[in-house]
Amino acid sequence: MMIFGGLMTLFAGIAAIAKDDVFVATRNYVFQFDLTGWGWIHMILGIVIVIAGFALFQGSTWARVAGIALAGLAMLANFLWLPYAPIWAVVLIAIDGFVIWALCAPRHSESPSSAH
Repeated sequence: MMIFGGLMTLFAGIAAIAKDDVFVATRNYVFQFDLTGWGWIHMILGIVIVIAGFALFQGSTWARVAGIALAGLAMLANFLWLPYAPIWAVVLIAIDGFVIWALCAPRHSESPSSAH
C-alpha cells in the first residue's frame, strides 16, 4: 500500500507540473500555493515514499520509522492538496492513514512451538 500511495502521489505531482490547468482550485482558500511548486513537492515526496516502501521488503526498522514519518508528511501534503483534487486527496489521506496503522501494528512472528 505504501508503494501504491507513493506512486499515486508521484503521478499527482507529475500532472500538476506537466499541465497546470488540469486542476481547478477553489477561490479564497486559506492554503493557496503555486500549483507547480505543489507538483514538485508531491513528486519528490512520492519518489521518497516509493523508495522507503521498497526498503520495507528488507524488514529494516529504519524503513518502518521512515515510512511512518513519510506517510504523515503525505497526509499533511494531501490535506493541503484538497482544493485542487478533493476526492483524490481524501483517498490518499485514507491510504496514508492505513499505511501508518500497518507500520505501527506489532509484527507477529511464528512461535517455535507452532513450527513443525
